[in-house]
Amino acid sequence: MVFSSISFLFFFLPLLLLVYFLSPKKSRNYILLLFSIFFYYMGDKRYVILLLGTCFINYILGILIEKHKSKFFLNIGLFLNIGLLFYYKYINFFLETFINIFNFNSVTLNIILPLGISFFTFQNLSYLIDVYRKDVKAQTNFFTYATYITLFPQLIAGPIVRYKDVVAQLNKRNETLKLFSSGVTRFIIGLAKKVLIADTIYHMYTNILAANMSALSYLLVAIGFTLQIYYDFSGYSDMAIGLGKMFGFSFKENFNYPLIASSITDFWRRWHMSLSSFFKDYVYIPLGGNRCSLKKNIRNIFIVWLLTGLWHGASWNFIIWGLYFFVFLLLEKFVLKRYLKKGIISHIYTFIIVLISFVIFSIEDIKSIGIFLKGLLGIATPLVNKESIYFLSNNFILILVALIGISPYLKDKLNILKKGTLKTVIDGIEVAYVFVIFILVIASIVSSSFNPFIYFRF
Repeated sequence: MVFSSISFLFFFLPLLLLVYFLSPKKSRNYILLLFSIFFYYMGDKRYVILLLGTCFINYILGILIEKHKSKFFLNIGLFLNIGLLFYYKYINFFLETFINIFNFNSVTLNIILPLGISFFTFQNLSYLIDVYRKDVKAQTNFFTYATYITLFPQLIAGPIVRYKDVVAQLNKRNETLKLFSSGVTRFIIGLAKKVLIADTIYHMYTNILAANMSALSYLLVAIGFTLQIYYDFSGYSDMAIGLGKMFGFSFKENFNYPLIASSITDFWRRWHMSLSSFFKDYVYIPLGGNRCSLKKNIRNIFIVWLLTGLWHGASWNFIIWGLYFFVFLLLEKFVLKRYLKKGIISHIYTFIIVLISFVIFSIEDIKSIGIFLKGLLGIATPLVNKESIYFLSNNFILILVALIGISPYLKDKLNILKKGTLKTVIDGIEVAYVFVIFILVIASIVSSSFNPFIYFRF
């Protein structure tokens, strides 16, 4: 079950809201827990026991870490959680790599990746580390801890919600009409990002790839990769944040208009912020961060970006993608920093680097990445052909709307108008706008084929 499905929008969510708000406050965590387990079951019934088992083990470990103040139980938790993630997500990749290096007979395990394992594993890890650091008290109620881990808005594709950020809301929260209304609006905006923009762009570049290619075609596909990934993932984060608000939770933002960044450093302050902050707080700083020798600092940056690439998938293109950013972050740190100001050149530079990065991200086969990049540069490929002109003209409005949406310009102008005498009028227009968008989304969902969120596979 996905957020952009009829079953979720017209059956699961309305039923949950009805049961939740008719229940007494002391029962609402249990309601969320039961519905979240069912939500996960509908998406991946094979691993419900695994999900709940990890909840219970980490719940017990948290209590033991706090009681004994010993790193021993933390190390057990790190070993079990990272070991579980390694087994399900990476063991076949390492087996295949080992076999290819030493030319052994091919042997792989028949393993199906559990839905959302990267996200709930990182939440378990952050909880145990924070308990050990005494940043939070260990949770003594298993059902409350299980609610935190399984909470359906962020369970399968993030953002990575830390226990210390929501513990107060798990214990006591105020569900207000204003917060609920804000959540509904945020959810619908995220839904529109996914269904009306990301999915439409996906169909655009799929059609382009099936035709005769030119350099312009490759450029349109590269722009398509970038915009689809952004609108797909930021749209999911918007929906997760919106759903959280409906139930009284305030999750931290996960995106802050990353495609208008003025450097790659700035980009990673704005893109998938929950993942960036996780690696910063639990890997980079513990390794010494930048408060060490230059050699060790470079090592620390390398480790973080190797892990960032691997986190996204057990494939060489993701490792190259992570190390690609490592190289540019080093260049910016030691060479380009003084040249990168907040001007148009810096924005263009950043957009081009990010554009190429998502080509690497989107194409698993290394050889195919090379062919694509050659085509993008017009090497042994015509610069323009009839097909590329046709696709550009047919999709110009779609691309333009998507590019306008990567900037906060219109939102900022709207907020300025809201502060003036037109506030009531603007609020009314906004309600009508959101309603129309919702109708368009439903019409699109009914008429289109299923297209899951990209980040479900992580």
